[in-house]
Amino acid sequence: MKILLHICCGVCAAGVARELMDEGHEVTGFFYNPNIHPEEEYLKRLETAREVAGRMGFKLIEGAYDDSERSRLAGGLEDEPEGGARCSVCYCMRIEGAYRCFNEGDFDLFTTTLTVSPMKKALLINNIGTGIAGEKFMRSDFKKKEGYKKTMALAKEWGLYRQNYCGCEYSKK
Repeated sequence: MKILLHICCGVCAAGVARELMDEGHEVTGFFYNPNIHPEEEYLKRLETAREVAGRMGFKLIEGAYDDSERSRLAGGLEDEPEGGARCSVCYCMRIEGAYRCFNEGDFDLFTTTLTVSPMKKALLINNIGTGIAGEKFMRSDFKKKEGYKKTMALAKEWGLYRQNYCGCEYSKK
């Protein structure tokens, strides 16, 4: 199948893309993360995603960076705890962006690397994805079967840049 893979960062892309490719899927990456703050951090993560795509031989589509969209959507949610309502808004924004990209291309399904993180709730992310795109969203929990562990090992082996916060200015604090 032709899978559009929403990529949150290069580290997560490495493990998830490898799993999908090992399953026989044709992967195209989509780096879309207007939530990342500041822009310098965004550019570091984008460069790492480019490196991973090059090493693994998949095409990478780069979405637009516009931090004002995240700010607009998350307005009033600044004091929410990590994993709360603000994060749900962010997941939704990025999955909607991936769905728009999916509809512009020739893909069978799309999914996201977000579920590889042990800090993210796969059920919530999957419910958002299927709520937006129905059966066109491939439900997943990439952290299962030691997915997160394999992802971290690959990142270490390749010397990939690893960030220490999810992305938005609030998670950085």
